[in-house]
Amino acid sequence: MSGKILIVDDQYGIRILLNEIFQKEGYKTYQAANGVQALSIVEKDRPDLVILDMKIPGMDGLEILRRVKKHDETIQVIIMTAYGELDMIHEAMKLGAITHFAKPFDIDEIRAAVRKELPLNTPS
Repeated sequence: MSGKILIVDDQYGIRILLNEIFQKEGYKTYQAANGVQALSIVEKDRPDLVILDMKIPGMDGLEILRRVKKHDETIQVIIMTAYGELDMIHEAMKLGAITHFAKPFDIDEIRAAVRKELPLNTPS
């Protein structure tokens, strides 16, 4: 496994925070502020894991998730939402998301979920 993570969130601060954390841990990271950017990165760079906000202008997280899984069903997806919409979370899990986090999230919990799904062979 190559350890590539795509972070999809329209909030710049969230993208930068997650990007810095996972780069320091040794992952190759990509960032997207919207669905079009995210799907372009999925097609070109094929990340192993996507951290995906569900509320993104233009193309919502469910549609992005559908398209990611259609492109490559082996890509793991972790979803985030500030809205706690249970129907959306339930649908995302049915579409293949592996877990979900509510914003504001606990960074250690997201870090643990990423490490579980995408372990790196580097010393801790």
